[in-house]
Amino acid sequence: MPDSLIRPRLMIAGLSGGAGKTVVSLGLCRAWKRAGLVVRPFKKGPDYIDAGWLGMAAGLPPTNLDPFFLTPAQLQALFQQRLQEGELAVVEGNRGLFDGHDAEGTCASSQLARTLDCPVVLVIDATKMTRTVAAIVQGVQRFEDGLRLAGVVCNRTAGERHRAALRQAIERYTDVPVIGMLPKIKDNPIPERHMGLMSMREQDGADSALDGIADIIERHLDLDRLQDLARAAPPWRPVPELTWPGDRGPNERPVVRIGYVRDAALWFYYEENLEALQRAGAKLVPLSLLDPAPWPDIHGLYLGGGFPEELADRLAANTAIRQRVRMLAEMGLPIYAECGGFMYLARTLRANGKEHPMAGVFPVHTELTSHPVGLGYVKAEVVAENPFLPVGATFRGHEFHYSRCVAVDGAVLTLGLKLHKGEGMLAGYDGLLHKNVMASYTHTHALALPEWAPRFVKAAMAARRQAG
Repeated sequence: MPDSLIRPRLMIAGLSGGAGKTVVSLGLCRAWKRAGLVVRPFKKGPDYIDAGWLGMAAGLPPTNLDPFFLTPAQLQALFQQRLQEGELAVVEGNRGLFDGHDAEGTCASSQLARTLDCPVVLVIDATKMTRTVAAIVQGVQRFEDGLRLAGVVCNRTAGERHRAALRQAIERYTDVPVIGMLPKIKDNPIPERHMGLMSMREQDGADSALDGIADIIERHLDLDRLQDLARAAPPWRPVPELTWPGDRGPNERPVVRIGYVRDAALWFYYEENLEALQRAGAKLVPLSLLDPAPWPDIHGLYLGGGFPEELADRLAANTAIRQRVRMLAEMGLPIYAECGGFMYLARTLRANGKEHPMAGVFPVHTELTSHPVGLGYVKAEVVAENPFLPVGATFRGHEFHYSRCVAVDGAVLTLGLKLHKGEGMLAGYDGLLHKNVMASYTHTHALALPEWAPRFVKAAMAARRQAG
């Protein structure tokens, strides 16, 4: 392997949430894809929705990069692996560029940019601002050593006079190039709701919306200059290849079939979780909770997160699949469920004044709330036997749910996770257990939890042997 490689890359960051970095990131990915470039999309932090939109814009699976879950070496190795599959990387930051877990900026987008030696293009909401923008750019440029501020995009500009004043101020007082000026966009091209952007799986015309954003970006940003900035990123110094937990090697055949639901109701998955299961020996079988068609034989089931509350009527109406999932659970099939997947395994889901029957694996109800019940990172300890995680293990995850868990009167519940940070299901505990089923509000990342994928496959192998 050469000592260094040209790996074009850019991070699109903002001063805060809502600055416009998502619109710029989506527009760049789609515009460059239309120009014939192979763009690898990345999202900083634990975000399924923005990442999903980025993947759709670029036409390639997205990759989440989270310094809370992964070490710098893992982040670099994962980034390196994905970069080999494309010509150019676009990394969307999250929150404000320097916003982390503490005053030192731990896990901030700026920290990730330094870890990846990635130039940053800063998107600034320039509403009712002119000369002050230069002071902001100066401050960002000088705030942290090692940050490569490569360019600035001013967003929500009011007209040509406003744009001229902004450009003159930045060019007079800084040496940071102005890459473009975005006008105020009257209508949000991607509607939002309680958990952020609307899911691209629920919005009709998602491709048209992305093309519309790309049209705006092409008109108002200097895409050639942005490509030059990406290509001017420091040469990438190769790092040791990523170690996948339980990797059986590329020539080994799958030993089990693990189903995973990916439909409009449940689709929150880290691509690395799915890849880890495949590398550990699973053939992944895509399934749906909305389609009444019978499922093929499987040896394990993975239910990711999503928006079951938005499709509760259809989930409840699909009686055959609800009964199938409950039967699989009672037969001892290993089933791992996260957040929305857990809600499906409850007895009912209460939303919008209605109570919808779900699979009924656990004697609990989930109720939709008007505010987040659990929001942020989780630190968990495994405190009960289960097929997926060893007792005593500690790991990091995250939760983001507008629902709460309510136990049925008199129900005896076993919870396998004690949370040292986070809300969970009940009294600081998470991870409901029943036979070989484990369900929690906590989302996990396979590379931060090396026992998970190999143990899941091992449990599925046991289920296959038992089934004969």
